[in-house]
Amino acid sequence: MASGESRRGDGRPAGDFRSAPEKCPMMRAMLWPVALCVALLCAGCGYTTRSTLEPKYQTIAVSPFYDVSREYDLQAPLTNALVRKFVHDGRLKVVNEDNADLLLEGAILDYKLRGLTYDRFDRITQFLLLITAAARLTDQHTGEVLWQEPLMAGETTFYTRAAGETSDRLRGNAEVFLPAVRSFASEEENRAASEALEQLASDIFYRTIEPW
Repeated sequence: MASGESRRGDGRPAGDFRSAPEKCPMMRAMLWPVALCVALLCAGCGYTTRSTLEPKYQTIAVSPFYDVSREYDLQAPLTNALVRKFVHDGRLKVVNEDNADLLLEGAILDYKLRGLTYDRFDRITQFLLLITAAARLTDQHTGEVLWQEPLMAGETTFYTRAAGETSDRLRGNAEVFLPAVRSFASEEENRAASEALEQLASDIFYRTIEPW
């Protein structure tokens, strides 16, 4: 995206995931992320009085988050940020799925931009960026879903070059855990997407390790 262009509106449209006949294994593989999203969105929030950090929980697997948004460079930064948070915290050892007590999985649902301020030429000078996701945590031994959230969000604002108020510094913990996004045309949007993903990763991480 070239910063300072005419307004983009309220964001990219969500994908149209209508049913299609399963003609081959590849088609089934493509439809699996959609099925996961539907399950997460339709399920209510599974609250319990237990902490996931009972002594029997020592290991966790972080499955790569599916990305059903129209953007292609969000999955790896979010998944990697989550893994780094668990490694840094140390209470749950990150292992492969076959050896894990807990399985964390989810999907990136949408990526939206909204113009907040404009200059006298009707160019956007500040955007609101919003990334939404769904996530759930499962006990691998019993199959019990310990918690699930059908809608979580990470958001931030950023100035375009037209505003003349850009910054090279990432806010929050984005510099520490480096969920770096590089797919957008402007560095301002790349930094903002990284910040929003870091916020999402933090929310998912704390949802997992803290009592509820």
